[in-house]
Amino acid sequence: MITIENARQLFPHIKDGVIFFNNASTGPLSKPVIDAMQLYIEENSKTDIDGFKSFLSREKKSKELISEMINTNPNRIAFVDNTSNGINILAQGIEWKKGYRILLNDLEFPANVYPFLNLKKDGVIVDFVKSKYGIVTADDIIKNIKPETKLVSVSQVQFLTGYRIDLEKLGGECNKRGIIFSVDAIQGMGAINPNVKKCNIDFLSCGTQKWMCALQGLGFIYLSEEFQNKLHQKFVGWKSVENAWNILDYDLNLRDDASRFQNGTISEIGVYAVCASLNLMKEIGIENIEKKVLSNASYLTEKLIEIGLKPLLGNCENKNRSGIITCKIENAQNIHDELLNKKIHSAVREGYIRFSPHFYSNKEDIDKVVFDLEGLI
Repeated sequence: MITIENARQLFPHIKDGVIFFNNASTGPLSKPVIDAMQLYIEENSKTDIDGFKSFLSREKKSKELISEMINTNPNRIAFVDNTSNGINILAQGIEWKKGYRILLNDLEFPANVYPFLNLKKDGVIVDFVKSKYGIVTADDIIKNIKPETKLVSVSQVQFLTGYRIDLEKLGGECNKRGIIFSVDAIQGMGAINPNVKKCNIDFLSCGTQKWMCALQGLGFIYLSEEFQNKLHQKFVGWKSVENAWNILDYDLNLRDDASRFQNGTISEIGVYAVCASLNLMKEIGIENIEKKVLSNASYLTEKLIEIGLKPLLGNCENKNRSGIITCKIENAQNIHDELLNKKIHSAVREGYIRFSPHFYSNKEDIDKVVFDLEGLI
């Protein structure tokens, strides 16, 4: 077991005096991840250039670690290149009929919108639930379900406000009505992990570069066995089939698990990275990480209120909070730039300044950010 305090020493940016509150954009790499990438480079340039076996062992281990985090089996996980293309597997895999409806909301990141809007040419109707004060609740979505609604897709954590929706309530209702329930988990995984069975999630897509602190260019999907049996696989490749190494047989006998959706080569170095990052998170303790992320978020929210700011979720219940804290500030971009000059990383989205500290951040980091921010507003 590694303590969170000891884990801080494994992030080089901390030693360089950087305060990184931008995990909702891209997470920093830890020393174990850097070491794993260097090993990959060493192997592929000198010692084990065609190191397929080494890669396969890490791919297997990574799927095991991911499945533990979301309460499923490793054979329900397939690697993809990003969240968007994962969601496209879902959008293109359903046999839509004219008049079928998809229910989204007006605060979704485009990765969870455009693959579905692309179906309008097939006569599919896409409905949007309107947000109120930056929030769309499970009840708001449930109230907007129509008889023709065939799929509901939501972000576990909303990218701008940080609102964490009640997946269990929404998934239970979808399950009861026979509606496909899809989740974009990229703003949760690695900080607050969804329980796919408890929440009746049929399909989930996620990239590894944010709260999972790994690389861009690698993501994964989860789909239940029951839902996989209903999904039409639009795209296949040589790795999709049961006997992939019988190269000239051309036997399109698809694998019976989620790996059938890994059509071909995936990012090997990305798998090395995510395997190392998730190994570290497991050693720290997934529950310890979630507790620290939420504690940091609560403390930062309180401190921002003390200096006169109004975080969007300042009055939100803890069960709906995440690691993202967002404030409306005049000249947000200028303030962001000034903070960056002080080695404090945040983000500007839609005119708001967004902070997203991870488990390795502490109260001293938060106090420093708030002190410098107060001097700028």
